[in-house]
Amino acid sequence: MQRLIWTIIAAFGMTIVFGPIVIPWLKKLKFGQTIYDLGPQTHKKKQGTPTMGGIIFAVPALIAAIAFSYKDSCTGYLLMIVVSALGFGLIGFVDDFIKVKMKRNLGLTPKQKLAPQILLSIGLALWAYFTPSIGSSLTVPFFNVEWNLGWVYIPVMVFVLVGTVNSANLLDGLDGLLAGCSMIDFIAMMIICITMAAANGANSSNLLNTAIFSGAMSGALMCFLRFNGYPARTFMGDVGSFFIGGALVGVAMVTRLSLLLPIIAIAMFVSSLSDIIQVGYFKYTKRKTGTGKRVFKMAPLHHHFELSGIPETRVVTVYYIVTAALCLVSLLGFVA
Repeated sequence: MQRLIWTIIAAFGMTIVFGPIVIPWLKKLKFGQTIYDLGPQTHKKKQGTPTMGGIIFAVPALIAAIAFSYKDSCTGYLLMIVVSALGFGLIGFVDDFIKVKMKRNLGLTPKQKLAPQILLSIGLALWAYFTPSIGSSLTVPFFNVEWNLGWVYIPVMVFVLVGTVNSANLLDGLDGLLAGCSMIDFIAMMIICITMAAANGANSSNLLNTAIFSGAMSGALMCFLRFNGYPARTFMGDVGSFFIGGALVGVAMVTRLSLLLPIIAIAMFVSSLSDIIQVGYFKYTKRKTGTGKRVFKMAPLHHHFELSGIPETRVVTVYYIVTAALCLVSLLGFVA
């Protein structure tokens, strides 16, 4: 337990030191955010805020997780999670770099962004499938049973990986929203992994390393809110949101808890669902009537709340509360 506490403290400490170094550097390089023209008008004042700030928490989290890991199994689950987080984070970095270099809101095209995500997800799914302690089974939350998918596990996990990463990216629309919700998610996964490690002696080191990684992420994100909370001094950018998505789904994958993601990561799930509904309904009504209609004032859903007159800070607070409540409910299935 002391090792885990020191991991959180180290990640927090490195992030608080790293932030004041990286933010001026991003400003010097003129890596400012370009605000979407059709977005909420209140966001116009955020134009030019340094982006790509995700490296502020990503680097400390990785250093702390690796430094405090149990070395006898650091090439197991921890390596898989690190590859997932870094791989998706790199895709986000390229997307961000194109945005700031070209001074536009859009970076990679959807196809250019999706293709490497799918390839990486296939590799990770195969890696997990052929790892005996993970295999093709998923744990069904609250029922303490496993659902063996066989070879279908691979396409299902590819869908989960790509879906979670892009859902995290969609949630990153308000100051501190993704960072705070994800911090709560990683705290929940940390507690779950500790509980699982205590009940699984043969695989305890791998599960403890997963808990350590989750602790490192929670500590780093806790401190990152110092720079990303309202009013944000820096945005995490796609490098940050993709890194978070890859890290969270990586933890869920190695613990066989992918079915828990729609509960603990409800904010991400709702963001994706609202976006799908918005686009689908617009295309359907445009095909039927010639004039596209929208369900929400703007998608993802947090922007709809904003445009309905709810202050940004209140929207973020409610998302935190709902995430924390559902994470507590999720813990009922693991903590005696």
